[in-house]
Amino acid sequence: MFRNDGRRRTARLALTAGIATVAAVTGVTGSAFAGTPDALPLGTVRVASVGAITNSYIVVLKSATAAQVPATAQALARRYGGQVLESYSATVHGFQTRMTGLHARRLAADPAVDYVEQDATVRLADVQTQNDPVWGLDRVDQTSLPLSKTYTYRSASKVTAYVLDTGIRINHQEFGGRATNGWDFIDNDATAQDCNGHGTHVAGTIGGKTYGVAKDVNLVAVRVLNCQGVGSYSAIIKGIDWVTRNAVLPAVANMSVGGTKSSTLNAAVAKSIAAGVTYAVAAGNDGKNACAYSPASATDAITVGATDASDVRADFSNYGSCVDLFAPGVRITSAAYNSTTGTAVMSGTSMATPHVAGAAALVAAAHPGWTPAQIAAALIAAATSNKVADPAGTANKLLYTGFLNTSSVTTAACGPFVLGTDVAIARKGTAASSKTVSGCSGTASANSAVSVTVNHPYRGSLVVVLTSPNGLKYTLKPADRADKSTNLAHTYPIDLSGAPRNGKWTLQVKDTYGTATGVLDKWSLTL
Repeated sequence: MFRNDGRRRTARLALTAGIATVAAVTGVTGSAFAGTPDALPLGTVRVASVGAITNSYIVVLKSATAAQVPATAQALARRYGGQVLESYSATVHGFQTRMTGLHARRLAADPAVDYVEQDATVRLADVQTQNDPVWGLDRVDQTSLPLSKTYTYRSASKVTAYVLDTGIRINHQEFGGRATNGWDFIDNDATAQDCNGHGTHVAGTIGGKTYGVAKDVNLVAVRVLNCQGVGSYSAIIKGIDWVTRNAVLPAVANMSVGGTKSSTLNAAVAKSIAAGVTYAVAAGNDGKNACAYSPASATDAITVGATDASDVRADFSNYGSCVDLFAPGVRITSAAYNSTTGTAVMSGTSMATPHVAGAAALVAAAHPGWTPAQIAAALIAAATSNKVADPAGTANKLLYTGFLNTSSVTTAACGPFVLGTDVAIARKGTAASSKTVSGCSGTASANSAVSVTVNHPYRGSLVVVLTSPNGLKYTLKPADRADKSTNLAHTYPIDLSGAPRNGKWTLQVKDTYGTATGVLDKWSLTL
């Protein structure tokens, strides 16, 4: 989502649809499609009140497997007088269909269908081109103003960033041959060329050699919006489905797009994240609560608000509990689509989001085995607190990438913190012991250590789990039936750099087989 600086008004990449559940669709008097039995029951359709695409619906199935989706979709479309335009199997299991509103209501009542949601448009406004300094990069690698006039970063050459947008000008000099075509869901071909400019600008902020956060990341264009910046829920879900099926991990995805809340879109994002792709999504440009928008309200994505060069929340930026952190998003210079060397200046949460996507790529490069949840937790934990003026009820966190330049290499150890109070372990019970750490700074080290001493007659029965202040769980020891030894006294080296040092750390020791009781004697934590 972005703002047109020339006219000082919010210009957004918006699904201009309000989603509501209704029990009737008016104005349907006939059908241009195959006949449907009139006696069939009617269900409810989640209808787009603004920007609705006539006779286009997204259908989510209840229990069909990925392999069953194509045949199920065809059978349902035939039964209810429609045609299948696209099937989804990598994220949500469902399909896009063309049929009348009345037939869609009948389809919604079918026991094989979870729900039916009306398709809606996505629109993109114009942009303004001028040559402004690149302040956003300068800001994200330091915790405080004034700007240092430098940007320090690491390599992300083994990470792939997928840009779901208007396409990318692949041959722009900013990309140095690292940008490639994924798929074009507007023209339905393999050339996702940008004829609008928004996607190229976003890609430049993620990975341009001059304007990019992750300057050597691999970029893949997934075109879901046309030359006028118009698309649909269904096209975006197709794009997410494609990314999920084709992603080369470690991978991040950027979605500088949004609109009113869509359960289907959020579900698709969640499934793609579960498959290993980290998503950065725009909070939105309406100056309202981001929880009312999608994909901003997708719980597992990193939702990004925008700030200006003075660390003030942009007046257009959405806010609230669904926003995870802020990033620079006002008057951001990046690559333009109109030439191989062009630049453009844009504002919006669309511009803030690729800063975070680039940062996520840097984290993924440093920790290629991390899950999207760990990457998100690391970025949120490392973000600088209490720097944003007028956060409007949002977590006051500003993107900070500087921790990547030091934390896993030169961070001094903090601790050890020793807990020596005995905690009993019942048969098939769990002993829990917690330590609240304070006085440390930043995130934990990649070279952290946890020492555990347990008195127990059957060591193989024990499972040991450490929980960090930000909720990440680290299994230090699994159960092992082959281990017949008694007692446990071991130090576990572990990478805890995805968690903040300060806060409550909890160690749990569980007896899984119920053969005997035991005691958690002591444990220590070095961060």
